[in-house]
Amino acid sequence: MAFRLLLLVRVSAAMYSNIQDFFNFWEPLHYLHHGTGFQTWELSPIYAIRSWAYILVHLGPVAAATRLLTLDKRFGFFTLRIVLAVISSYSEATFYRTVVDHISDRVGRYMFFMLLTSAGMWNASTAFLPSSFAMYTTTLAVSFAFRAPSAIDGLRTLGATVWFAVGAIWGWPFSLALAIPFVFEEIFMLGFDRVSPENRLAWSQRRLRRLTRCGLAALLTAVPVIAIDSLAYGKLVFVPWNIVKYNVMGGAERGPHLYGTSPWHFYLLNLLLNFNAPTVAALVSLPALYITSIVDRKRLGLQRPAPDQGSPFLSLAMRLAPFYLWFTVMSLQPHKEERFMYPVYPLLCFNASITIYLVRGWLEVFYVKVTSSPYRAAKSSIFSSFTFSIVVLSSLLSISRIMALNRYYHAPLELAHYFEAVELHRLMNVTGLMPPTPVKQFKYTTVAEDFAKVDVSTIRIFNLSICYGQEWYRFPGHYLTPEGVEVNFVKSGFDGLLPRHFDASIGNGTIWKHEKTREIPTELNDLNVEEPSHYVDFATCDYFVHAFFDRSSTKSFESWDRVHCVPFLDAEATPTLARTLWLPGDWWKSKGTWGEYCLLREHAHAEQRESQRWGAY
Repeated sequence: MAFRLLLLVRVSAAMYSNIQDFFNFWEPLHYLHHGTGFQTWELSPIYAIRSWAYILVHLGPVAAATRLLTLDKRFGFFTLRIVLAVISSYSEATFYRTVVDHISDRVGRYMFFMLLTSAGMWNASTAFLPSSFAMYTTTLAVSFAFRAPSAIDGLRTLGATVWFAVGAIWGWPFSLALAIPFVFEEIFMLGFDRVSPENRLAWSQRRLRRLTRCGLAALLTAVPVIAIDSLAYGKLVFVPWNIVKYNVMGGAERGPHLYGTSPWHFYLLNLLLNFNAPTVAALVSLPALYITSIVDRKRLGLQRPAPDQGSPFLSLAMRLAPFYLWFTVMSLQPHKEERFMYPVYPLLCFNASITIYLVRGWLEVFYVKVTSSPYRAAKSSIFSSFTFSIVVLSSLLSISRIMALNRYYHAPLELAHYFEAVELHRLMNVTGLMPPTPVKQFKYTTVAEDFAKVDVSTIRIFNLSICYGQEWYRFPGHYLTPEGVEVNFVKSGFDGLLPRHFDASIGNGTIWKHEKTREIPTELNDLNVEEPSHYVDFATCDYFVHAFFDRSSTKSFESWDRVHCVPFLDAEATPTLARTLWLPGDWWKSKGTWGEYCLLREHAHAEQRESQRWGAY
């Protein structure tokens, strides 16, 4: 049941959540699939800090959708997101089951509803990012690690070790830091074992040997990564090491700080935005555990452990530690991004649930002390009402945040769909490339069924170009751009390095057929230095995507027609609360400052195209 409910929400996220960081992963995937896309500097063989192995394992779902099911590549895009939704749902449900079985069924229930409704999980669960991949693997790893260590439970050690390794090697190497508390517990903490003090050293040595064997087995997962990436880059390469080397040992001239720095409290505010109250609860979980060890020591089932037993409080503290470790390390880094916290999103929900569980225990102890009646405490609904109100309030705030993301910032995806499903159909209609279709069928909300039946790739004869200027970072990717339409950038206020087009060339039947991934582009650099050759002349664009805000500088669009515009929130000019949450009604909407996200069409180019008959209809 947990899996089914999670899957329902995650598939909804796959269909309606916004896209994150499409350049680094969606674009090279599109290149493997269709031979075109944008290449970022990280994919140059000189730097090789993006893993083609990670990208390649995601090719199966999109290829199956487009080739086996003969669907348009747009459907391949959503197929992959749905597959990611299934993986996330499975890992979360597995973690939930572990918490119920080995921690507390109440903690499991609290955590489940936080996972189910949080805006953070809505964003992270279906994102095609190594940090999301690390979230899946970390969640599966702690599903093993949160079982109590034991001399006879080798599967716990192997399962946790392998999943931590897979997340670090195939996904994001820094996620391996989350395994540190598990390693400490595995070697030094008793768990279910009862070991006398004089035998403790020999016991630790045996556990260390078991952990070492599991670690060596887990390292085998690096073999296919090295093989695939070495084929792709044309040289022996271990991408996880390159990532660590660039981010940690890049020096003063290069490194992630070139792409912006943020204050220490960035993640605190961001987690409050994505999780609201559970963020505070997660951050006070260790102090709450300490207070419980004083006022409610029986809460964890063992009041005074014997000399040959482990402490349940210390054991639980080790399970709370990964979130603290990650939060501290990431907050100390100058360059911060929301996605860097993805690996610990489920752990945040776990820590918050522990706090709620422990605080409920304090209330019960206080109630019994005041009333001197454990029976009345057992019958009272105060405690369940307390926990229910926290979970429900948090869920409502999270749903409001999810709605805000969709209603306020979804315009780039809506415009991309309109361009393909409406504007290109209109162009094909007026130029005779498709049978005449009544205009009323071109409504955005009703066009999807007809759109799936029409091959819009025939518009390639027009050599259309759609351009982005200041909105380059909101380009939704080539999977949502029809075949035959070229995407270009024009100079705007941004003065950093934009990606280049992959050289559209396929190899000659070698094992790795996309041999252009091995060539070193001369116009890419790791210093974020602008490259003028990545821009085109604005006059060459047939379509242009632009956001119109009252505060923005006026750019001349005299020769351009507004094809379609979607309301788009001006976040900089809108009060914090109004841009953070969504509430129904015009009153709340009026609190925001709105602009328009528009698809523009160059008038002269369009008139020349549409004055001719290109097809038989």
